[in-house]
Amino acid sequence: MIQKGMWWKLSGIILFLYVLWGGMTIPLRPGITSINPSSAKTGDTIELKATGYNTHFASVRNGRAWLKLDSVHAIKALNWQSENNNEVTFRFILPQTLPNATEVFPLHLIIDNETDGAFVHPNALFLSSSTDTLSFDAIPWTKHELGQFNDHQGIQFPYRSILNETIRNTFFHVALWFAMFLLLIFGVVYSIRYLSTSDYEFDRKASAYTNIAVLYGIFGILTGSVWAKFTWNTFWTNDVKLNMTAIALLIYLAYIILRGMNYDQDKRARLAAIYNIFAFIALIPLVFVIPRMTDSLHPGNGGNPALGGEDLDHTLRMFFYPSILALFLIGKWIAELTIRFERVKDHFYLKKS
Repeated sequence: MIQKGMWWKLSGIILFLYVLWGGMTIPLRPGITSINPSSAKTGDTIELKATGYNTHFASVRNGRAWLKLDSVHAIKALNWQSENNNEVTFRFILPQTLPNATEVFPLHLIIDNETDGAFVHPNALFLSSSTDTLSFDAIPWTKHELGQFNDHQGIQFPYRSILNETIRNTFFHVALWFAMFLLLIFGVVYSIRYLSTSDYEFDRKASAYTNIAVLYGIFGILTGSVWAKFTWNTFWTNDVKLNMTAIALLIYLAYIILRGMNYDQDKRARLAAIYNIFAFIALIPLVFVIPRMTDSLHPGNGGNPALGGEDLDHTLRMFFYPSILALFLIGKWIAELTIRFERVKDHFYLKKS
């Protein structure tokens, strides 16, 4: 029989093991890492070479590809020639004319086969207008067979250019921040309750939850720095989101220092509670408001989307939300252990005095 109060602790551990298992073993969907050439002119006949990731081009029997301009303009590849599982070449004869007078059009490459299913590489080829005459074998824009796609089999995480395998860090870096915010809410609520009751138990709880939240924030900074190194080629950049988050964490580190000072217990608890409320209020504009007022490399700010579409599809959600819950429950468990230790320490101090 599970001991009373243990069910949610065990649930946190089981959920986190589930996230570790699924998050690290489920493969990514096929994708394209590079395209050559990257530009062409109307009327050209091109051999478009694509380098794939997690693809099976060599075993494909009925591979197809299109260069898509928009919902009504697309052109199909004339043939498909694979060199190995990750390299394939398509031959396209580009139409002579563009739909309007725009100088350059980005074309999206759509690849479809019975093994990998259908997937898209955005802005694969930039097409510009040419003054050359139309060649005899040039073909017009068409949507021939576009939309009759194969489905990929099994559970797969989305392939995102640049992110590649690091998209799995969503379960750790992003989930840590969400869990941190939940723990900080508990901390500030207990600080408010202490100010209204002067009960030291609420002071202990506010301190424990806030300390674990700050620890999560530090882990969030570290995992974010590793992610930045893979995607931005630097551990830290002068980005408003990163700088504001660092300032917010420094404010909370000051709370930990304040509560650890040797003031009179009542004075220390009261000052810490007031400061914790101030820190939480400061957190809102620093993390959620200021970064959205300017451009930012970080997803979710300055027009850079996050947690939507391919960044967080239904397969990622199967592990992302359980990760948040697991980290919160584990953090709550650690906070409760810290509260017990503080009770024992205070009891020993009072008995000694």
